[in-house]
Amino acid sequence: MRDSYYLVTGGAGFIGSHLVERLLNDQMKVVVLDNFDSFYDPEIKRTNLIPFYQNTNFQLIEGDIRDKKLLTEIFHRWEIKTVVHLAARAGVRTSIEQPLLYEQINVQGTLNLLEICREQALEKFIFASSSSVYGDSRDVLFKEHGGVCQPISPYGVTKYTGELLCYAYHHLYGIPTISLRIFTCYGPRQRPEMAIHKFARLIAQNKEITIYGPGDSTRDYTYISDLIEGIMRALKSSVTFGVYNLGVSRTVKLSFLVSLIEKGLSRRARIRYLAEQPGDVPSTWADISAAQREFGYQPKVGIEEGISRFIRWYRNSHSLA
Repeated sequence: MRDSYYLVTGGAGFIGSHLVERLLNDQMKVVVLDNFDSFYDPEIKRTNLIPFYQNTNFQLIEGDIRDKKLLTEIFHRWEIKTVVHLAARAGVRTSIEQPLLYEQINVQGTLNLLEICREQALEKFIFASSSSVYGDSRDVLFKEHGGVCQPISPYGVTKYTGELLCYAYHHLYGIPTISLRIFTCYGPRQRPEMAIHKFARLIAQNKEITIYGPGDSTRDYTYISDLIEGIMRALKSSVTFGVYNLGVSRTVKLSFLVSLIEKGLSRRARIRYLAEQPGDVPSTWADISAAQREFGYQPKVGIEEGISRFIRWYRNSHSLA
């Protein structure tokens, strides 16, 4: 009998590399599929994986989830029992500029993977969804059930479509599937274009940062270690189908976030205010009671501590005093 593997798509990215690290630390065997696309510098993603190359439990395949032939080869070569599907074209604003590309990667790619998985005896399929599926929700607290999902960007639409595909394949073929709606994740190795990393870089360089709107938008920020713990708990749970929010259930105003970064760097931000951007939502706030109840998810890192940890990583990785 062959050893079973976890397949992590997008495993070289920010969230993916942290998940791979956790799985390997837990002595799991992992196959990473990543296409190292140019959405941001591919060398950053390659650097994320350097600590794993000498681990005999780690395998890397460079390829695309749109390549169904490659997906078939991966499942034939390794005994894939668990899939964590993180690979996606990210970014709300850029999805408005390139909606067809987002559909091809996020929808067609997910469908390709599910088509392969329906022929396998999978133990669990985890789909990384997003708080973007809620859109400009009128509900103050975003709940998985009872509300209406009306995403206002192509990115959000593709993530919601992915959830619906997961449900259909669970219903038709019995694939144990969990969709996790991730609320703005941050921490070491965060993508460079995301707000916290971008603001820290520009403030450290004494360059101007851009804020769209008056700075009163709010987000539910999730520290990477809390998110990874949530994914691991979902993987180990007995849940065979579900949709769950993974956030902190605390809103943080953008202006306060900037002040925390300023404090961490001991520098003042030079701010340029511009009009709000299409596709952006004024607030996100996760109801995490379902994840708490059904698989014991309990975030531990508040925004103050999380930003402090991020700044410490940023200083070390950029050799700042």
